[in-house]
Amino acid sequence: MADTTAPVPPSTSSEAPAQTTSSPTIPPGFKLHVENTAQILLPDTADAFLNPVQEFNRDLSVACIRTWSEEMNAQRKSAWEAKLLARKEGSAKGKGKAKRAVDDVEETEEPESKKVKINESSSSEPANSMDVDDTAAAATAAVDPPPEKVEPTPRSEEFRPSNITILEALSATGLRSIRYAKEIPLVKYVIANDLSPAATAAMRRNVELNGLGPSAAATSQSSQAGGDLGKVRINEGDACDLMYSHRPERLRVDVVDLDPYGTAAPFIDAAVQSIKDDGLLCVTCTDMTVLASGNYPEKWFVYTSPQWLLTLACPHTPPTLFSFSNYGGIPAKTEYCHESALRLVLHTLSTSAARYGRFITPLLSLSIDFYVRLFVKVRTAPVEVKKAMTKTAIYHVCQSCQAFTEEPLGRIVERKKGDTVTPLYKTAPSAPSTDTCVECGGKLHVAGPMWSGPIHDPAFVKKVLEHVNENSSNYGTHARMKGMLTVASEELDTPFYFTPAKVASHFHCECPSLDDTASAILNGGYKISRSHACAGSLKSDAPQAFIHDLMRTWILDHPVRMDKIKDEASKTLLNKPIGTKADFTRHSGLEAISNKIKLVRYQVNPQPNWGPGARPDSKKKNKSSAAAE
Repeated sequence: MADTTAPVPPSTSSEAPAQTTSSPTIPPGFKLHVENTAQILLPDTADAFLNPVQEFNRDLSVACIRTWSEEMNAQRKSAWEAKLLARKEGSAKGKGKAKRAVDDVEETEEPESKKVKINESSSSEPANSMDVDDTAAAATAAVDPPPEKVEPTPRSEEFRPSNITILEALSATGLRSIRYAKEIPLVKYVIANDLSPAATAAMRRNVELNGLGPSAAATSQSSQAGGDLGKVRINEGDACDLMYSHRPERLRVDVVDLDPYGTAAPFIDAAVQSIKDDGLLCVTCTDMTVLASGNYPEKWFVYTSPQWLLTLACPHTPPTLFSFSNYGGIPAKTEYCHESALRLVLHTLSTSAARYGRFITPLLSLSIDFYVRLFVKVRTAPVEVKKAMTKTAIYHVCQSCQAFTEEPLGRIVERKKGDTVTPLYKTAPSAPSTDTCVECGGKLHVAGPMWSGPIHDPAFVKKVLEHVNENSSNYGTHARMKGMLTVASEELDTPFYFTPAKVASHFHCECPSLDDTASAILNGGYKISRSHACAGSLKSDAPQAFIHDLMRTWILDHPVRMDKIKDEASKTLLNKPIGTKADFTRHSGLEAISNKIKLVRYQVNPQPNWGPGARPDSKKKNKSSAAAE
């Protein structure tokens, strides 16, 4: 059912910053790599890491950061216009009050008849007394003129957009930072950091090649205080140290981008503290063998005490004897493991931010190829932090039929007293204490805790999609961007997806088509959508019991040979009576998930032997150079 078309080759838009037309001089031992508006020199030796397959990641990041920055400036402009209007209204009211005060003074002045009498009574004074005073005053004014009245500087009545600062903690070749500086109009400057001397040398070379480095005045020793420091500012050092140095509010940045080789877990604590309120945090994790499988359980949690064996003997041992290693949760070893990977990373971001009175709002969370990419907004609000436990849950997953039960960690109870409603935050009641699945009798495994709230902001995703549609020529992977963003914008806010083929395998029956399955769910009164994380998958708010009844109804017309069934879980599923008979009549709502609109919803192989890529071999180079010396 998955519809894919070949990706469109990269191209450069006229709206993007002008790309260098003249081909640069390529020194020996280097090759030129061009991506959209950026061009970089790559050494023949793998001193700095670059994966060309990640162009989709970089294109998506440029589009999301650009859309977010424009949205934030639109909000600031609305607030600025509201303040300007209030100031004008206040000024008009002030002028009205002043005019009324002048009228009151004029009404209380003495009548002209009294003034005449006063003048008459003083007629005995010298007639030229006033003339003398006027002459003296004029002479004094000529010698010492009165000081000029300093007019206050008028406030600007034109909104000036706020420029943003981006911190890329692990830049490698600097390609991503260069693209941010050249393709996002509101960027003030980008801080590109890497710990490797070889990587920072490559960055300086590439930044200079793209004309984004510091000016001559800034680099000269005599004028360190002045000059342009450049739009891409390179830092060589530890990523966490750099981000921790930006913890003070006046030093915080607008965007932090984490794109490490492997897990981003070691950098998250520093990242959530270095972002301004309503700032954007972009995170990539490529350790999917840990996030999306049952492998490497030592990466889920690591015992920190030699007395950890007590936990096996005594179920009441405090949980402080062990701590979670990377993500603080256990993945679900199921077909929806890629979505559980997203939710595990979101859980890590949420708990890390909550320690500092901050909360996250997921804008876009995608499982792509061999990694996950998330865009979340970070804000300080202790009240919202209290709600974090209501968006966190443990899942009890059947290892046979993959049915799951959600057990949230908290709930909100509203207490009404008159017209006042007070929210109370309480722990959630426990799930039924059983270790067997109610659907098939299989054993239950625990997954989580993980994020159970929304993983996308549909309004934001639609704005990014609109931007991509209007600027298709700016992105080399725009075809896939449109497809994936379209699916994400329509994705239901419910945990986990399923595929009809996997459900049919539990019943050992012929698999119904995607359209038949979707029609039956829609005819049952439930919602349906596709999932971006897996081709041929569906998400629905229908309970698992209804999905199983759908298969039992399908088997009425497509019978199964019971003598061929060996496992007990499948026998239990097949022998259960049908609770709700499914209707497979084609539903009109299928157009929302149909494939008539040709979009690259899912990945096609971009090149032979593609994947995460190998680590840079800078250590080998350092060893060889040391041996040569």
